[in-house]
Amino acid sequence: MAEEVSLLDFWPSPFGMRVRIALNLKGIKYEYKEENLIERKSPLLVESNPVYKKVPVLIHEGRPICESLVILQYIDVVWKDRFPLIPTDLYHQAQARFWADFVEKKLYDCEKKIWMNKGEEQEKAKVEFVESLKLLEEQLGEKPYFGGETIGYLDVTLVAHYSWFYAYEKYGNFSITAECPRLVQSAKKCMKIDSVGKSLADEEKIYELVMAVKKKMDLE
Repeated sequence: MAEEVSLLDFWPSPFGMRVRIALNLKGIKYEYKEENLIERKSPLLVESNPVYKKVPVLIHEGRPICESLVILQYIDVVWKDRFPLIPTDLYHQAQARFWADFVEKKLYDCEKKIWMNKGEEQEKAKVEFVESLKLLEEQLGEKPYFGGETIGYLDVTLVAHYSWFYAYEKYGNFSITAECPRLVQSAKKCMKIDSVGKSLADEEKIYELVMAVKKKMDLE
């Protein structure tokens, strides 16, 4: 009997993209359930994630798992025989988790400030964002992926943000490729993997969404 796996998600969410990538890399069949977070959160989402009421939520055999990094770790343990993401070496495992947490805590806050603000606040956010990316680029080194010769946990965590880079560049008037060429090259290499590329949202559509949200929030 096939396992019951479903994902509550919102198409532009980088956090949801992480989970989609992991599921697709491991070849896990799942039911995708789109949430319209701009209009109204579904009763299923509120019931499945009563604490934060946010996507993504993975529902496996009727049991919800919340928060994208927690979900990635859950997926990697439950389906450990398929395309392992987290290193088996404890030191490398700790490093991957540390930097994934860094992405979680540092990038999103800066990213949001770039497209929501102007002037001094935006410039400050851009500087902090680029500094954070450069730290990640140092960790990447000369490797094709953070995971080494194959895509791993940190790659999945970070590449999900790439779909939003175009919008940040447009609103922030800067080039991420010029600032962090090796990091962008690695992200593009990840995106050539079919399971990754098909899991990511179109950057132009995200830019259009950001424009619409800014207009609705009177941030133009």
